Formats: sequence, C-alpha cells, structure tokens
Amino acid sequence: MPESDPGGRILAWGHAVRDWALANPEGFRLIYGDPVPGYRPPDDGPGKEAERRACGDLIGLVAAAWPAARVHQADDREYEWTHFDPGLVAHARADFPDLPPAAIALTLRVWGRMHGLMPLEIYGHLRTLVHDPATIYRDEMRSLIASLGLTA
Repeated sequence: MPESDPGGRILAWGHAVRDWALANPEGFRLIYGDPVPGYRPPDDGPGKEAERRACGDLIGLVAAAWPAARVHQADDREYEWTHFDPGLVAHARADFPDLPPAAIALTLRVWGRMHGLMPLEIYGHLRTLVHDPATIYRDEMRSLIASLGLTA
C-alpha cells in the first residue's frame, strides 16, 4: 500500500491483524486476554520489542493520516506528553518528532477500534449474532477511516 494512501494502509493493517488473530486464536488470547495475576513481563524481553515495533507501526499509520485526521477530530481535550507512558513518549518522539500528544491519543483510539470486534469474534460471542463477521469488521474499519477524514 503506498505511503500516499493512509486510509488504505490503515484498512490493510486492520485486516492483517484480524487475519492473524483468526489464524492464531491462542496467540491472540495470550496477548490480549486476561493477564496472569501478579506477572509483569520484563522490560527488555522479546515481547517488549515486538510491542514497541507494533506500536511504532501503528503510530506511523496515524502520523501519515494526521494532516487530515486532526481536522476531523471533534476532540477538545488537550493532551500532554505526561498523560502517556514515558517509554511510549520516548519512542514516539524519537520516530515522529513533529507529532503532538493528541496524535498518540488518536493512535490508541484507532487501536481500540481495530481490536474492538476481534475479541468478540475470537471468544465466540459473534457466532450466534452474525453469519459474516468479516463484513461487520470491514464496515467498522471503513467507519474508522471515514472518521479520520480519509478514504480507503
């Protein structure tokens, strides 16, 4: 997907994550399910690097969409860098020095919408409600993209 198509890139990324989740439900549950009580993964473990890479990729998608997206966000909340984890801030500011804190908040909201339907599908809650969860997911992703003032 070309850099000049941030909406298409967001759509492709969302579908790739969903495809992975459906093909690897155990992995999805391990990453996004209930954490083991009291367990805290090491800050320098292999999972942390994968998390940073995925988060960086998603920030990159939002960074590409930011010029159009900021115009379409009705959010009057003022975000400060102190609202976010220092590790996330350091990573975001190193790779995307011109992005404001509001773009990081938008990244987290985009992530939430991308993942919102996946647990319902993976855990079987959509099974009795809809025959084609892929259509519902695609419509949600297109709604997300439209809310950013983009097309896919």
